[in-house]
Amino acid sequence: MLLVREWLEAGATFNPVSSKLREDPYTVYRRLREKDPVHRSRLFDGWVLSKHAHVDAVLRDQQHFANDVRNASDSVPDQSQDEVHSMLYLDQPDHTRLRSLVSQAFTRGAIQTIKPRIEEIVDELLDKVDGDQSFDAIQTLADPLPVIVISELLGVPPEDRDRFKAWSTDVASVLEPRETRQDWKRIDQAREALMAYFDPIIEARYEEPRDDLISALAMAEEDGEKLTHQEVLVTLLLLLVAGNETTTNLIGNGLLALLQHPDQLDRLRQDPSLIDSAIEEMLRFDSPVQIDSRTALVDQEIGGKQIRRGQQVLLLIGAANRDPEAFPDPDVLDLTRTARSHMSFGRGIHHCLGAPLARMEGQIAFGKLLERFPHMRLAGKPKFRDRVVLRGLRSLPVKVGGG
Repeated sequence: MLLVREWLEAGATFNPVSSKLREDPYTVYRRLREKDPVHRSRLFDGWVLSKHAHVDAVLRDQQHFANDVRNASDSVPDQSQDEVHSMLYLDQPDHTRLRSLVSQAFTRGAIQTIKPRIEEIVDELLDKVDGDQSFDAIQTLADPLPVIVISELLGVPPEDRDRFKAWSTDVASVLEPRETRQDWKRIDQAREALMAYFDPIIEARYEEPRDDLISALAMAEEDGEKLTHQEVLVTLLLLLVAGNETTTNLIGNGLLALLQHPDQLDRLRQDPSLIDSAIEEMLRFDSPVQIDSRTALVDQEIGGKQIRRGQQVLLLIGAANRDPEAFPDPDVLDLTRTARSHMSFGRGIHHCLGAPLARMEGQIAFGKLLERFPHMRLAGKPKFRDRVVLRGLRSLPVKVGGG
């Protein structure tokens, strides 16, 4: 994210790029939430919020907090305009118009129609697992599943999936702090490659629509308005970031949580009807997205601290999801908990449009895993990716045999 990236690079008393935070973010979050829940950073002109009530209020308040930096500043930092103008960064009324048009192509009904195909994909991926051996749940399932699903939705042929996945992973890293010019170059190259890939496809879909999501976006219309070619393009980039990496992290982080809490794994195996609440608890317990941001539009007070117009506000989603004032015993994984007040999919007008699809993929993935491998367990030490905004695993070894 635009502001998050700048903040992390600048550094602060609360240091999101520290090794301690990457290894154990929730201990860091707890200390911050208990000692200084509205934390003033001295190295950037902004604040860090860690309480559920504060984060929730800011995410819902479009009147006093901007997601589009153009609404809070006279200048936009030097970066690609397509990134700034995606739905992630727009406020009303621009966001309302764009979301309304995009939602026509991304309805709950449309998502339900692909459920049988997602089940087939999960079965095909798990068929590769030897029932007497160990496997890496990230490489085998969590990584490929969402990219196959979104590829098929967009009409990307199988032979293009590997480079499609590599590009989308690099584009998603724009949300993370980057240390070298080479990092920026890699991100820009991936973004440009994706744009070059989709440009002619979008043009063709305007002329001859097909039964795919790109055509649905191109044909969406409300009050005589349609999405422009550029709006379709940046929406596709957004879907890749939101629909690929976050779903991988939901499945990976959720499975790790279950394997580290065998009592809850047993509970879900014995009562599969808990899957809906289990997905919400997994999202709360170890959120795929840890950080969001806003900019203050007016002077205001939060938690007894004075926030000035134009100051940046860093929102710790992972900390808010572990706030004991919102979730009793927050560090305990409880699949029977009512956890839908978590903020892993955002709040207000920026609530994730792809949340129903991510939930469905998670429900199917965990259902199939438990059905096939009821006695699965950790087979080694899991390894997290070197990321702080999009928290997820690089490797998760799982033993499925009886030995």
